[in-house]
Amino acid sequence: MRKGGGRILDTRFSPTVYVFTALMVISFSLLLLSTRSFIINFKGIGLSAFSGVRSGIYELSSLFSRTVLSIRELADLRKDHAELLQQLTRYEELERSNAEIIQENSRLREQLEFAQTLRFRYVSAEIIGRDPDNLFSALVINKGSYSGASNNMAVVAWQNGTQALVGKVIRTGVFESLVMPIFDHDSQVSARFSVSRYEGIAEGQGNPEAPLVMRFIPKRARDEINTGDLVISSGMGGVFPAGIIIGRVSSVISREYEITMEAEVEPVIDFSRLEYVFLIEAIND
Repeated sequence: MRKGGGRILDTRFSPTVYVFTALMVISFSLLLLSTRSFIINFKGIGLSAFSGVRSGIYELSSLFSRTVLSIRELADLRKDHAELLQQLTRYEELERSNAEIIQENSRLREQLEFAQTLRFRYVSAEIIGRDPDNLFSALVINKGSYSGASNNMAVVAWQNGTQALVGKVIRTGVFESLVMPIFDHDSQVSARFSVSRYEGIAEGQGNPEAPLVMRFIPKRARDEINTGDLVISSGMGGVFPAGIIIGRVSSVISREYEITMEAEVEPVIDFSRLEYVFLIEAIND
């Protein structure tokens, strides 16, 4: 309480104030409840909350689905890539095979054209190996007696546009035969120089890389034999027909104490690339 003007004022609330306050609160509450804009929509709140959860679940499931799909697509891509690589490998193999077939056809056509020029009975054959019992000197061909091959038939080949002597048949089986090449130690071929016509015996040294040695050449032929001269078969002995190219002179050897001289002859045939041969036999008229 406070004194003012000699009067004492009572500041305590009266019951009327409390009643008035309560009525105001009730009126304001009723006003809130009766206004649509202030109505608390509990259903909307629940729907909003559920929508948020549902959106999260959807996003999570979508992420999982996309991940699974991506993994599946990656696996499919890897499979497709592997298949494409296999196809590419097959195409490359086919390309190589086609190139090899074209080359093979070219070689066979060349051999066929040569065969048509032969004036002898012949058997065409392919080299399929070397005889291990002969220190890999003898050549194994894929034709035998069944195809008309016989011992002592001369063997020639067409290589680099030239017909040349390869050797002779020394053993004949039913389906395969052995050929002694001219570079063999035991090979001896009656030979002559195509220009001077002097004769001798061409012998092998056992190595396809080594030259043949033409022995028993008369010394009087010294001035008529030159490096590069062609050496051919003479036809003597009845095994090798005359006129087949053997090789070319690489050097001439003349010793004072010997009555004959020698010449080294490089074979025309490159035995490292030899594939096809012809077994020939002179036609007896």
